[in-house]
Amino acid sequence: MTYVDGFLVALPKQNIEAYKDLARKAGEVWKEHGALNYVECLGDDVPYGELTSFPRAVQAKEDETVVFSWVVYRSRQDRDAIVAKVMADPRLQGDEWKSIFDGKRMIYGGFESFLEL
Repeated sequence: MTYVDGFLVALPKQNIEAYKDLARKAGEVWKEHGALNYVECLGDDVPYGELTSFPRAVQAKEDETVVFSWVVYRSRQDRDAIVAKVMADPRLQGDEWKSIFDGKRMIYGGFESFLEL
C-alpha cells in the first residue's frame, strides 16, 4: 500500500495563477525526488457548511477558495526521505509562498493507505 500526504489551503482568488505556477514547480521537484503522484485541486463545489466543511477547516474568507492537494509515495519510509530532499531543494527555498497563501491556515497530514481499488 502507498503513503499519502494531504494538504488543504485557503487561497485568495486573486492569487490562483501565482499558486498554479508555484504548484507546477513544487510538483516537478516532488516527482524528481521520487513521489509517485502529485495532485493540486481548486475548490469547485465546496459549500461553507453550518458545522464543518473544507472552507471552515481553513477559515476561508469570502474572497478565497480552497485548494485540496495530495502527494503519493511508495511507503512512509520513502515519504520521509523524499520530503527531506524536497525541503532541502534550492528551487523551493525562500518565502515565495507567503505572498500567495497563509500557511498558518494550511492543514496537512500523512496517511497510510489501507484500500486501493
